[in-house]
Amino acid sequence: MTSLSDKVTPDAAPGSGEGKRFASFIVTGGIAALVNLASRWLLSHVMPYEAAVSVAYLFGMTTAFLLARLFVFNASGDSWLAEYGRFAVVNAFSFLVVLGVSAGMLRLVLPFIGWDWQAEEIAHLVGVVSPIVLSYYAHKHYSFGEKTKP
Repeated sequence: MTSLSDKVTPDAAPGSGEGKRFASFIVTGGIAALVNLASRWLLSHVMPYEAAVSVAYLFGMTTAFLLARLFVFNASGDSWLAEYGRFAVVNAFSFLVVLGVSAGMLRLVLPFIGWDWQAEEIAHLVGVVSPIVLSYYAHKHYSFGEKTKP
């Protein structure tokens, strides 16, 4: 398994720059999104849609943190708990986007266009992918950003 200290810095080798890091973020985020979507589907059997989206987001967020910490971003120089706390702050804002887009798609957009096939799944998928670019830069600079020495 790759440790944080084994990772190549973004500009150290050809092809390992920002584009590669963003692609890694997309792949690890995609895995976390699958966890999010699958758990939301399961949870929807026992709770209302918005509650299922909320709980599933926590499962997806934790998966995303673990994968991003292992495979995408360099160590910040802070503890994993501090990084997870900052990661959660970024995700709290992203969650508002995900929930708003998911609920808006399900309750407004899809009914307006007459779409009813797999409406919850489509709405949730659109919601989950909506904050990708915002999340990447927030995690890069805030969640895992290098700490400045005093």
